[in-house]
Amino acid sequence: MTTIDPVAYVRQTAPFDALPQALFDDAARSLEVSYHPAGTWLVRAGGEPLQHLYLIRKGSVRLERDGQILQVLEEGETFGYTSLITRKATLDAVVEDDLLAYRLPDAEFQRLLGDGRFAAHFAHGLSERLKASLEHSPVATFQVNLSVEVQQLVRRPAVWVGPEASVGEAAKVMSREGISSVLVRTDPPGIVTDRDFRRRVLAEGLGPEAKVTQVYSTPLRTVPANTPLYLAWEALLDAGTHHLPVTRDGDVAGVLTSTDLLKHTAQGPMAVLRRVERLANRDSLPGYAAKVAEMAAALLAGGLDVTVIAGFVARLNDALLRRVLHFAHAEMGPAPAPYAWLVFGSEARMEQTLLTDQDNALVYADEGGDRKDWWQAFAERVVADLEAAGFAHCPGEHTARRLNNTLSEWVRSFGECIDVPKPKEAALLFDFRRVSGDLGVGPLEAVCGRAARNPLFLRFLAQSALQFQPPATLMMRLQGGSSTVDLKAHALAPIVFLARCYGLEVGTRARGTLERLDAARDAGLMGEDAWSSITQAFRFALGLRLRLQLRLVSEGQAPANAVHFSDLSAIERTSLKDAFRAIKAWQEKAAYHYQVEFL
Repeated sequence: MTTIDPVAYVRQTAPFDALPQALFDDAARSLEVSYHPAGTWLVRAGGEPLQHLYLIRKGSVRLERDGQILQVLEEGETFGYTSLITRKATLDAVVEDDLLAYRLPDAEFQRLLGDGRFAAHFAHGLSERLKASLEHSPVATFQVNLSVEVQQLVRRPAVWVGPEASVGEAAKVMSREGISSVLVRTDPPGIVTDRDFRRRVLAEGLGPEAKVTQVYSTPLRTVPANTPLYLAWEALLDAGTHHLPVTRDGDVAGVLTSTDLLKHTAQGPMAVLRRVERLANRDSLPGYAAKVAEMAAALLAGGLDVTVIAGFVARLNDALLRRVLHFAHAEMGPAPAPYAWLVFGSEARMEQTLLTDQDNALVYADEGGDRKDWWQAFAERVVADLEAAGFAHCPGEHTARRLNNTLSEWVRSFGECIDVPKPKEAALLFDFRRVSGDLGVGPLEAVCGRAARNPLFLRFLAQSALQFQPPATLMMRLQGGSSTVDLKAHALAPIVFLARCYGLEVGTRARGTLERLDAARDAGLMGEDAWSSITQAFRFALGLRLRLQLRLVSEGQAPANAVHFSDLSAIERTSLKDAFRAIKAWQEKAAYHYQVEFL
């Protein structure tokens, strides 16, 4: 077994790893080795405060208040800084397992506080610590500057034609300049692309004499020249286009294409989108999930926020679904009535990072109710194709194979969730998003809006949400079977489910967890501190889960939600415990707000 000397061990542990070498070398000369047997009281609340900063090498320490265990600290975690900063002993600290620790005297700790990064580690609030903690967990060697401004990618000035130009004239300009689009000087300005020529000219039987204003798109979807790369990706995916005019001082400076973005990184979302658009048939669907995982790893290593990555995954999944629907219609013909394809769960909230099982449904207009066999075959075909692309079979059968019906029937089902009430069904149905189809889903939105006026339903929904809780403090240990936690059930679900209650109560149509939390804060249901802590706890847990799942995928294993504390770094363990405490405190407030029992 390889041993690490005290100085080397301290050096590799946050926040000592961020100290300038000279400053650390001076501090290292003051390090002391401290040993205390189990049962030792290191400090008692109200008594003499600690005189050292402790870094645990082996063993564990319980922090208590009035006999209640608040936290168990283990290898790689620090304690004592509250005493050193406030000069007060506010908690009891008891050695639970024989303790071997390295400690730094008060005077040396105070000197190190002169370093901004060292001081920030102890001065930051919970939300700031959670925000910074994942920076210590790289998952890939690929790096790309995702903050590069799009003006650096624009290759040439924009090319214009007048509103009187014909399609033939515009095509000649594009051919001469070697470009795939031209801007049209109208008010507001527009754009015509080579795709418009194929879809709106040739496909519609128009000739070269047709005016560009018959086939162009207006107004322009533009981004400022200082827009970072990843936001340009978002703009193109949201618009469903391949050309993005870039403005500087109010004028169009050039046009950025999806090819320009693809050249900047072959592992970004535009590369996956191009692959989706070029899928020839269902035989080419396998491999999509692996491409999404590669993209997620690259973007995470590039420093992109996990919620932004999840947004890209959702947009690409939407594009894939539309391609799959195209395959189905090519074989089965047009639908007998307008329909809407819905997604539920993390996909609806745009919070899915790697492909998991499907949660979707098919809603069709009432006049199509006599063609149930067609709708069933259509749903079967689409769900099977999504499975081929990498979306696992849903064990709960929450897919359009079973969930397909008329709009009236769906309105009735949604209404029953509130009127009966059925909180478990509502947890699925009330996180929905329409991805494709011509049928409006306003009636379903209207039913969800009724929730705010039904306190009994909200109480049942909150009671159901509070069944998802962080593990007990004593379960969060390095040793034994109790050291395993489920990041989805113990960290993400408690936030997602309770945020849904708050969102429905305030009447927001937002589906995303962070957007619901924002709405709750704006409505006064959450204080600023609670909102900040919970939003960062959600980001931390989602990011940590993605990192762990990518690690499993890279090792040839299936992505999972369970993690052993021993597989986490010290800063990850500490941050996860911080997140659990923030969630628990929020749940206690929510239980009081909704007047439900919370154990």
